[in-house]
Amino acid sequence: VYSSSKFAVRGLTQTAARDLAHLGITVNGYCPGIVKTPMWAEIDRQVSEAAGKPLGYGTQEFAKRITLGRLSEPEDVAACVSYLAGPDSSYMTGQSLLIDGGMVFS
Repeated sequence: VYSSSKFAVRGLTQTAARDLAHLGITVNGYCPGIVKTPMWAEIDRQVSEAAGKPLGYGTQEFAKRITLGRLSEPEDVAACVSYLAGPDSSYMTGQSLLIDGGMVFS
C-alpha cells in the first residue's frame, strides 16, 4: 500500500501540472530518501536491535546502499523544496525530484 500511495502522488503531480499549466502554475513533487529525523532514529534502533548490533548499525547498513554514502539531513530536503518554490524552477512542471543521495536513479 505504501508504494502504491507514493506512485499515486507522482500521478497526481503530473495530472495537476497539466491541468494548472494554463494558469501559469507549476506543480512538482519531491521524493526524499532516508532523512535523519527522530522517525529514522527509531527505525535505526529497531533494525540494530533485531540484528543484535549496536545502535547505528541500521544507519550504516542503509548508508551502504546510497551512492553518496550517507543519509540526508533535513536541510538537504529543505534546499530542494526552496528551489521548487522559487523563481528558478519556473520552467519545470510535472516532475518528481528524488532527493535520496543516489539510492535510485531515474
